[in-house]
Amino acid sequence: MPESNPETHVIDYRAAEQLLAARDPRGAVKLLDSVISAHPENTAARLLRARAFFAAAQLRPAELEFELVLEREPDNAFAHFALARTFERAGRPEQAKRHFRLAAALDPKPEYLSAARFDDAEA
Repeated sequence: MPESNPETHVIDYRAAEQLLAARDPRGAVKLLDSVISAHPENTAARLLRARAFFAAAQLRPAELEFELVLEREPDNAFAHFALARTFERAGRPEQAKRHFRLAAALDPKPEYLSAARFDDAEA
């Protein structure tokens, strides 16, 4: 039986945060896979893995992970914003605009408001 317990999962999660900060998103994903396997309901781990997928340019896995987070937390402005960035990067501007606007409506941060482009004539 592998040495896997809640303490090692916390350690792996924190290490994954550090790897992502150090621009090693693939290493972060690898660590988070075991955490999520043991705790599939852990939204924070899923959000971190989605960010790592995005940073590794794995857009489809990032999209799926961000969507799962939003199913559980539909008012998570950051997840909407990050999903919008994922759609934008994938060349899907209409889907991106919808999530940029949801993010800005949920949390009117300047970055979210700017990306939402509410002042566009076609709004």
